[in-house]
Amino acid sequence: MSAQHEEPSDAEPSDAELLAAVADGSTGALEELYRRHVGWVTVRLSRRCADPGVVDEVVQDTFVAVWRGAGRWSGEGQPAAWLWGIAIRRLVDALRRRPPQPVVTTEDAAGLVESAEDLVLVGVEHGDLAGALNRLSPELRAVVQATVLDGLTTREAARLLRIPAGTVKTRAMRARMVLRKELA
Repeated sequence: MSAQHEEPSDAEPSDAELLAAVADGSTGALEELYRRHVGWVTVRLSRRCADPGVVDEVVQDTFVAVWRGAGRWSGEGQPAAWLWGIAIRRLVDALRRRPPQPVVTTEDAAGLVESAEDLVLVGVEHGDLAGALNRLSPELRAVVQATVLDGLTTREAARLLRIPAGTVKTRAMRARMVLRKELA
């Protein structure tokens, strides 16, 4: 029998099928979803948070949320996108709970920098931009973090922040105006 005519039982289940099985209580299906997705979820979270402990906690929380909420997946879109939405919301929540971190100057961090990309990130995180971002109101800063730093669309940011999409756009525009003045 050719590969095109294999029996469905021989084929690996799709992510959607696994989510349906998780919703029905299958721990084996959750284990398979975890195996398929833990790598890229961890990498993407690590690009947004330098603390491996926080990343590990968020990965665990993400898959616990998948276990508890698999029945809420609408069946529309890709399961991986749904899973990423959970992960990024968990990361935002975890970062909000953290106490403020001490500011490290570029000179202090120079010994830790390993690449040009790291140097740019240190400058963004601890340079003038970081101060300007910290001076934004919490509402404006949350929109900038969601749309710029986390790369969410306006609609995704609106869902994450629980505000209308129009409010996200307005706050993003106001944040850009404030940042332009601060950084000029």
